[in-house]
This record gives sequence, C-alpha cells and structure tokens, in this order.
Amino acid sequence: MTKPILAAILSCSGTTLTAEEKRLFASYNPLGVSLFTRNIQSQKQVKKLIQEIKETINRDNVLIAIDEEGGRVCRLENIKKRKYASAEALGKVDAIYSCYHAYLIAAELRDLGININYAPVIDKKVVPQNKVLESRCFSEEDNKIVECGKSMASAYMEMGICPCVKHIPGHFSSLSDPHLALPESSLTQQELNAEINYIKNFNQYPLGMTSHILLKNIDSQNPATQSSKVITDIIRGYLQFDGFLLSDAIDMHALSGSVAEKTQKSLDAGIDAVCCCSGKIEDLTEVCQTNRFLTEKSLIRFAFIEKVIHNEPKKIDLSEIQVRYDSALKESFSEKYSYDATEVLHQMLKKGESL
Repeated sequence: MTKPILAAILSCSGTTLTAEEKRLFASYNPLGVSLFTRNIQSQKQVKKLIQEIKETINRDNVLIAIDEEGGRVCRLENIKKRKYASAEALGKVDAIYSCYHAYLIAAELRDLGININYAPVIDKKVVPQNKVLESRCFSEEDNKIVECGKSMASAYMEMGICPCVKHIPGHFSSLSDPHLALPESSLTQQELNAEINYIKNFNQYPLGMTSHILLKNIDSQNPATQSSKVITDIIRGYLQFDGFLLSDAIDMHALSGSVAEKTQKSLDAGIDAVCCCSGKIEDLTEVCQTNRFLTEKSLIRFAFIEKVIHNEPKKIDLSEIQVRYDSALKESFSEKYSYDATEVLHQMLKKGESL
C-alpha cells in the first residue's frame, strides 16, 4: 500500500542527516526538504546529502528545494560556479535575460539533484521598499514583472526545475519583515484587486507560495497563509490560481502559536502544504505529528509538479548564454547587500530564541 505524503516540506539541521531526522523522514514521508546555507559545504557533500534524503524518504518524486534567486538570496554562495544578478537588475534589461538567468541556475541545481527553486519573486517594487524585498523585485510596473517573471519561470520548467512564484498575494507597502513580525495592509477589496490583477498571468504555473500578510479589510484576524477567505476568494477565486499552494516558512514570527498550531491553521485554511525551515528536530516532529497528509486535490496539483521535475532538460549552449548574460549584467554583480532575513532568523534560532 502506498504511504500517504505528509503535507510539508521539511528541513534538516546540518550537512548530513542525523539519526533522528532519518527516522522522522522515513516514518512520515514528507513532501520534500528545503536546503539552506547551513546545509551546504561543498559540491560533493550537497550531492551526498540530497541522495541521503531521497533514499531515506524513498520516493522518486521527493522535492528538494532551495532559495536560489540570485543577488543577495543565494544559498549556494559557498559552492556556486557563477555570479547571478538580482531580480531588480534583471528588471532593468530585456526579459530574455531572466530566461538566461534561469537556464544557468537550473543547470547548477540539476547537477546537485535539486528540483525546486523558490523563484521568481513577483512582488511589486514599491517606495519605500520593505527591507525583506530590497533588490528582489523586478519592477514597479505590472507588465515588466509579468515579462520577466514568466520568462524566468518558463525557462526553469524547460530545464526540469519547478519554479515557485512568490509571494501571493504580495507584501504591498507593508514595512514589517515577516520573519520578525506580521506585515499588515489596509487595502480595500477594490484596491487589492487593482494591485494584484497582474498576478493572474501566473495562474497556470504549478507552484506558488503565500505571503504572511494581514489584509485587514479582507480578514482582520488571520494572515493570508491562514485565511480561508484570502485563499478561497482571492488566490483561488479572483486570481484563479489552481497550482499547488505552499506556505512561506511557518517558522516566521509573522505567524503565532506553536509549530503544530501554525501547521494546522495553514492547512485548514486551504494551503496544500507547509514549509518548516528551522531544522530543529522538535519543530519537525511537531509538524509530522499533526498527521496531515496531501488531500486528493493537492495530489492532483502535485502531479503537475511531478511532470515538471521529470522533464528532460532542454538542450542549449550554456556557454554562449553565459557570455551574453555576463555582458549585460556583470556591473550588477558587485552590488553589496547587508540584510538577509532568512539568515537573520536562523541566527536567532541558533541562539535558542523560541518561535
């Protein structure tokens, strides 16, 4: 009998699986595992870790995911072969370079055994910009976001990497970093619809990630990730997004309650699966012990992701693409970034701060 798939993408603490992690992964059959900087030491080590994860879970459709956006969000920083531009830099050139960007990153991800990239970011650039999104947005213009975002996402799919469009429905003009506090927006229903209408262009992609934002005039009690009204009426309704819907990290301080409570509330609201990124065995155990598995609808959506990750990658001349990409974007490679919210959160966890 086929084991049900846990409705969660989990994480691990280090560069190899611990005995406890192996027992948990083997017992609960999670959808997949996200990798972070703490898990990456060398090419050889990462490949071995990914193989270990896949063998432990023992399915041919285990999702191995990473945030490899380019610019300051670069989990492969210590082992990457090339430099990659930020979304902001890509938004200043022709959309073909977003396609090249995805081709080049996809080749590196496939070589390691990674099959999901949490990209592209389709949030709109605003002034002032929430610091968590600085340099990560293509543009303030709807058309440019659509051109670059679709070019990037489609190229990932051609290469057998499933993209994850994020964040839906967005962060708007909120200034709170969701890793640390709950962002809020006072947009009315009419204003919200006008702001997010461009996201309809992404409703046929296989995977999307929610934003932890409180839309006070839509649901004053629950962040989007945990709001059945936002998920049903806005994401599934107005935006007509029918892909697999993944929560942003439930470790973030934007969500309140225990890890188990965060998991239950998100899944009850209509999320297909949650992301638990802390790598702490007690958090992973809490998620697993909720015993929440992919629903029939979620499995249908997951089938689209499976099709993508089993694609034969497009045969292209990456050397020529690299030359063109570097020529157009090399000046942006020297940009310096001082803030990485995910790593800030991990440092807090490392010091023992409770979520």
